[in-house]
This record gives sequence, C-alpha cells and structure tokens, in this order.
Amino acid sequence: MRVRAPELPQNQAWLNVKSPLSLQRLRGQVIILDFWTYCCINCLHVLPDLKCLERKYKDNLTVIGIHSAKFDNEKQVENIRQAILRYDIEHPVLVDSGFKVWQQYAVRAWPTLMIIDPEGYVVSHVSGEGHRDTIDQLVAQLIQKHQKKGTFAAQALDVTSEKQRQPLVNPLAFPGKVLATTSNLFIADSGHHRIVVSTLEGELQYVIGTGKPGLRDGSFSEAQFFSPQGMSFDTEEQLLYVADTDNHAIRRIDFQRQVVEVIAGTGDKSRNIQPYHGAGVATPLNSPWDIQQVGNSLFIAMAGSHQIWELQLETLAIATYAGRGAEACIDGALAESAFAQPSGITTDSKDLYIADSEVSSIRRISLENSQVTILCGSGELFGFGDVDGVGAEVRLQHCLGVESFQEQLWIADTYNHKIKRVDPHTGICQTVLGDAAGRDDKESTQFSEPSGLSGIGSYIFVADTNNHAIRRINVSTLEITTMYFPKLCAPDLCFPVEKDFHINKN
Repeated sequence: MRVRAPELPQNQAWLNVKSPLSLQRLRGQVIILDFWTYCCINCLHVLPDLKCLERKYKDNLTVIGIHSAKFDNEKQVENIRQAILRYDIEHPVLVDSGFKVWQQYAVRAWPTLMIIDPEGYVVSHVSGEGHRDTIDQLVAQLIQKHQKKGTFAAQALDVTSEKQRQPLVNPLAFPGKVLATTSNLFIADSGHHRIVVSTLEGELQYVIGTGKPGLRDGSFSEAQFFSPQGMSFDTEEQLLYVADTDNHAIRRIDFQRQVVEVIAGTGDKSRNIQPYHGAGVATPLNSPWDIQQVGNSLFIAMAGSHQIWELQLETLAIATYAGRGAEACIDGALAESAFAQPSGITTDSKDLYIADSEVSSIRRISLENSQVTILCGSGELFGFGDVDGVGAEVRLQHCLGVESFQEQLWIADTYNHKIKRVDPHTGICQTVLGDAAGRDDKESTQFSEPSGLSGIGSYIFVADTNNHAIRRINVSTLEITTMYFPKLCAPDLCFPVEKDFHINKN
C-alpha cells in the first residue's frame, strides 16, 4: 500500500528559498525530505551525500531539509540560518516548529530521509547515515519509471540561498577553535577552511591554506583543509597538529619547513567503531573535532564515532583509546565506557577532560587508573538546560569546548552562549560570562555559540563562532575585548601574507 505524503506547512519559516514550497507544486519530481538537526554529527555526515545526489540529478530531484530541533537553541530561526551558512547547505530548509512535520511522517530518529515519488507517494525511507548508493539507485529507478509512465516533469526551483543574502566576507568565518601559546594565537578559521596565525595582539603572521575546501598537502599557500577544528602545538618542535574535521584527518603543520602534511586519516570517513590499532595514514577516521597532546601522545576527540583515540607521535600509529562507539554516557573502564559526540578535550597533565556535547556534560578520564567518570552535567541525551550547581545537578547545552587553565576548567557552553567555570575537584559549575540572548550587538558584547577557548597568562581567548570573532577575556577583571586582525581578509578578497615570520619557541 502506497501512502500519500502529507503536505508541507506554508505558515512556518522557510530558508534558502524565496517562498514556501508545496508537494503539490513539486508534483512530477522525485523528492527527498531530510529530517535533521544541526547539532547531530550523523546529520552533518548526510549533507555531502545529498549534495552529490542533487548535482547528479539536477532538475530531476528536489531535496528539502526538515529541521526538527533537538536542543532549545536549535529552534531559533536565526541559529538555523547560521548553520545553513556554516555547512554550505544550498537546498530549501523548512523550520519544523513543534515537530509537526516529524510527527506527520512518523519519524523516529535523526537523520531520517523520506523518498517521495513524482506522484506524491512516500515510497521508501532510511534512518542514519551511509545510504547514498541505495538512495542513488532508487532515485534513478523512479526517474526512469515515471518518465515511461508520463508522470515525470523536470523543473528547477527558484532558490535564493542564505549565502546569497549573507555572503561570508568577514575576515573570519565561523571560527571553531582557538589555541593560545606564550607568543602566538592559532585560529581554526573553519568557515574559510584555513588556519590563521597571529601574535597575541592580533598581528598577522601566517595564513595557512588556500581558503577553498579540499585535502591537499604542501606549502602554506598550496595546502587545503576542510572545516578544521581543534589544534595542539608542540613548542619544541614547532609543529602544529590540526583536527581537519571534514577531511576526517589529522594534519601536521611544520613551521620550520613551512609545509602541511597528513599524518593520520585517508580522507574517507570510517564506519568502524570496533577496537582498532594501525598505521595512522592507512586508517580512516570519523570527524576528529579536537586534539590534545600529552607527552608523545596526541589524544583525539573523535566526534563521529563517539570515541577518544590516541595517535603515537613517534611512530604515527593510531588506536582507539576509550569508548565502545555507542552514543551514550557510560562511565567505567576505557573499553567499557561510552561517549556522545565528544567535541572538546583538554588536560591538567593528570587527567583528560572531555566536552561530551550530545549529553551536555564534562567527562574525566584518569590517565593514572584509566577510568572514565562524569564531572558535571546530567549524562543524558536529553538532559540539557542552563543550571549552575554541583555535579549531576548542573545543566549545560551542547558544550563544545573545554580548557584546563589556572587549576579550573573553562567551558564553552555553546548553545547557552555562555562561558562557565568548573572546579575539577568539587564539580561546582558557575556561569562567568554571557547570556541566552546570543548574537552580538552594538550595546554589549555577547557570545553566539562559542565553540572553543584557550588560556595563557592572564587571558582566555574564545572562538565566538556565530559572531565570526575571537574574544579575549581578562580573567582578573572579566573584561571582554574583541580581537582585530588588520591585515586579514576573507579568501579571494586580498593578497596572501608573504612576509617570513617566526613562531616563538618561548
């Protein structure tokens, strides 16, 4: 029995299109409804598949994103618009307020893809990621079938994308992480697919990467990244390690030779969650989001597989370190533990601390006894909020960043638009700065989805992602300053930095 696809609402917000779409008007097309929420790593993994199918079946296939929000912050239309810009989504997106469309289509999980034939019937659906080939075959069959039947009609949508309305011409675009050392500031300019290096005062030193997404090794001007995130700097060797997230790779930037190279990952996304050990460059990874060096080990918050991995820097061998691969919050021994999209990692030399974003919690891994425990937060997939307190009574909302600094943990409580501080000994969590209003304005400095932070000296530097800015916080006075980089421009809008600068070892 075929089921008629329920019509899409016309009275809710639509993005990436001039006016609301109706299934009736799209009759004759193959349609894919993508039920997603922008916090979800699996949803993000589906986007390249959809883009590939859209290009292959141009004028024959219409993809419509149905954004059914998990977190409260994701319900805001402006925040969804920023996510569309950040992830370069070009197809129309319907804001599914109150899960109305979700319920009409009996959806149960993110992501879910509903395939609708040219006559307006739901013919198939899949949940999760990794179904591109299956969907590709089905779309091809539907087009062929309905062309013969006379019920197929090619058409092109009149789309006005959000990036046309709001081009990314800022010097920084959605910076994801920041790293401060004694003399230098390293910025993952994620939206521009490059690494920016400056002094702590904002004097530009290097722009590494072409600014175009890709996976290419070579000189600073030739190399390409794809949405880089976390970084770790080896001062003695003058090596910067980068979690090149959408390339599913770990990159090494050598400032003495001025070259970029892959040291782990193949460029393909891994689907393996089983215990693994092998050569780094031969091992597919899954959305590494942040990294932390401890001695000769580089620990990796592997968001896509919900695990922590370890890369041995002397041998470049890589292995799973903690987490069984299930998306959950389970304490205990390393192999028995479970994480939920770990997106931030730091250390105080004795323990690792993890910003476990999908359970909105801070986790601790003891480097001495190899045990995983929860420091603060609910530990539940839907146990989020904005509550200061102690341990399990604390509520965070999709925290992406954590930094051990001055014997405290500083937290980028991303979806609460706040910076918080946690005592690692007591689990007491307190808000330091920020409020739920979010985006910056002329009257006051506010954070908007801050995603990374790093401390040095008397300052904490914050990657204020949706404000396309780096903030500097004086930890004594809590005064906030916005960093300016006078010689930095968006890619293609100015000439590259050519002067030979030196990264200070001290």
